[in-house]
Amino acid sequence: MKIAIDMMGGDFAPLEAVKGISKYLVSAQKAITLVLIGDQNQLEPLLKEYDIPMENISLVHSSQVIEMKDHPAKSLKEKPESSISLGFQLLTTEAVDAFISAGNTGAMMVGALYSIKAIPGVIRPAIGAYIPNENGNLSLLIDVGLNSDCKPDNLSQFATLGSLFSEHILGYEHPRVAMVNIGAEETKGNLLSQAAYPLLKENTSINFIGNAEGRDLLMNKAEVYVCDGFTGNVILKFAESIYDLVKARNINDEHFNRFNFESYGGVPVLGVNKPVIIGHGISGAEAFKNMIMIAQKMIAIGFVEKIKGHFNS
Repeated sequence: MKIAIDMMGGDFAPLEAVKGISKYLVSAQKAITLVLIGDQNQLEPLLKEYDIPMENISLVHSSQVIEMKDHPAKSLKEKPESSISLGFQLLTTEAVDAFISAGNTGAMMVGALYSIKAIPGVIRPAIGAYIPNENGNLSLLIDVGLNSDCKPDNLSQFATLGSLFSEHILGYEHPRVAMVNIGAEETKGNLLSQAAYPLLKENTSINFIGNAEGRDLLMNKAEVYVCDGFTGNVILKFAESIYDLVKARNINDEHFNRFNFESYGGVPVLGVNKPVIIGHGISGAEAFKNMIMIAQKMIAIGFVEKIKGHFNS
């Protein structure tokens, strides 16, 4: 098992990535190979400083970095020696089994869609985000930004992808699926919601329970909440602001502490042919450790193969 990590992506690269690897290796129960992509002149002193054992570590030098301000599509072409470009090259040639980055999200999306491509049958891949429930469990909100404009069949597929993730990664049996809407009634919502409802209702791959309003999202109504990427991204950023506000006011609350994205690391792009994990730009050591762990789990259980098998059938 080989997992590639973009060591130059993120606001605190490469230091926090190295610290995250150190934390992962302390808790790792099974040795895997980590392929670190970045500037060797910066990486080697840090790896030595943090006493990273090199038995299962390999370095791939990158002479370029895709910055957060760079245009996603152009930067992949103009910076072929960047850590993100090299990561997708390794993934495409099957030199690694998964790729992790907290770098330019747009470049990661473009790389995933145009290098390893969508699984046959998947119209549009999607990304999800974790929603902490009041009972201590996690729900998945999907999509949260990859698809701002959607068609009804997109939402139905997002529901299927989210349900598979919820079952196999989060561990829920027959996860409940709800569509985010402005009312609980079947006829509520905009044209997209009204057209998507019957498709979700007819989707035999999921356990659809109807609509969920915004006030339901934290109350354990469903394990998967489906929406277009525009709506999902607004909800995600609002949830992040809750954690920032709680910390700024020095409030220590067990539930609100679970809004810290570091606890979960990154989120996978669901519906592409290889595991790709995207982290927050301000990811720290804990987030990197958790990104490695979720990539390891996806590989170990053959999660992408499960999605392929579902859509193939």
